[in-house]
Amino acid sequence: MEGHITCVICPVGCRVSVKKSGREYSITGNKCPRGKEYALNELVMPKRILTTSVKVLNGKLPLASVKTTGPIDRAVILEKMNLISRIAVEAPVEIGDVLIDDIDGEGTSLVATRPVGRS
Repeated sequence: MEGHITCVICPVGCRVSVKKSGREYSITGNKCPRGKEYALNELVMPKRILTTSVKVLNGKLPLASVKTTGPIDRAVILEKMNLISRIAVEAPVEIGDVLIDDIDGEGTSLVATRPVGRS
């Protein structure tokens, strides 16, 4: 297997080349160690920051934007979106409020990224 991945860890955007031989990966083109780690993670278990919104009860706005505090396994994103779609939080909501603690079983929380006052 051979391919390229554009690293998105920093603004440089290195074009990282990946070659797989048996069980080993050869990663080149990264300008820093984080690029190598990013490419390997993308191959083995890709993760993403989950951003969405949550229903707010008795708020000045009907929704509050939220995100995970770190990347979660891409394979469970639809499952987590289904969970998030079924919850509602009571206003007021402040930036940084933890709405779901340990959403992925690895210590990642879902936090508010927009304040919503009480109506």
